[in-house]
Amino acid sequence: MKIAVVGATGLVGGEIMKVLEERNFPVTELIPVASERSVGKQVTFKGKQVTVVSFEDAIKAKPAIAIFSAGGGTSLKLAPEFAAAGITVVDNSSAWRMDPTKKLVVPEINANTLTPEDKIIANPNCSTIQMVVVLAPLHQKYGVKRVVVSTYQSVTGTGKAAVDQLFAERAGDKEAAKVYPHPIDLNVLPHIDVFLDNGYTKEEMKMTNETKKIMGDDSIAVTATTVRIPTIGGHSEAVNIEFENEFDLDEVRAILSQAEGVVVQDDPKNFVYPMPLTAHGKDETFVGRIRRDESQPKTLNLWIVADNLRKGAATNAVQIAEYLMKNNLVQVEEAVA
Repeated sequence: MKIAVVGATGLVGGEIMKVLEERNFPVTELIPVASERSVGKQVTFKGKQVTVVSFEDAIKAKPAIAIFSAGGGTSLKLAPEFAAAGITVVDNSSAWRMDPTKKLVVPEINANTLTPEDKIIANPNCSTIQMVVVLAPLHQKYGVKRVVVSTYQSVTGTGKAAVDQLFAERAGDKEAAKVYPHPIDLNVLPHIDVFLDNGYTKEEMKMTNETKKIMGDDSIAVTATTVRIPTIGGHSEAVNIEFENEFDLDEVRAILSQAEGVVVQDDPKNFVYPMPLTAHGKDETFVGRIRRDESQPKTLNLWIVADNLRKGAATNAVQIAEYLMKNNLVQVEEAVA
């Protein structure tokens, strides 16, 4: 199967190629794609150097799937061109997520809604993905009524320039290029993406709107505060969930232990709980600090951590591609003897 990675020279693009390799995705030909200034550069895949090509050349190569991680503007312009050529697009940007004609997919939850006609499939926001993977099995059992979430998000979510800013500040370089409006080292910014007229940021509203769409339930109330912190390795979330029905803590732990893609790390007496440092490089979503909210009934507190470049972006996109292939929803090349 030919696979194109659009935005192959970026942080997430590199992670997508790494995940394809690690999960032994049956790639017969990798087609790395980037903007004109990167065409001709080399990327490494399975120990070999592969040359970056233009968007036009990628479409001519007719890959079965193109995984996009090149920004919303690029996706809006080029995803329809790939789709028109019969190529299934899995898009990591926010461009198509709330389009009512496009599926917003977390494989553990709603991959079964995909059909061969879905030529542009949206990958959700990183902070939404890790939350809904935990919410979905609990919603099935108890009915999620309301979610209050505060996030603690890694600088890797902004990209390489943000990582460079963090380390430049840590090294004492006060003249380094700035991605954020304030220093990030030894600081916390309650500001991810742009502020909207309602006082929330775009990131916060993504979590609200995407959760409802993925879970297929507009009655779930979500309010979010998203925060950038000077960490690398993953996003963390403090999540407060009010249920329609009463729950049992041991049963909650059992449900989450059996949930696909979820790992329970919940032994606070022995200091076992999820952290970005231990989630880094992993595909699973980690949950701990599981406890009852003693201030009101039928309400649970959780701490959720996942590697935002993996499950929050690259892994989720590759899992969608795996589902498409496994269920014959894309045209797979015949093996040549």
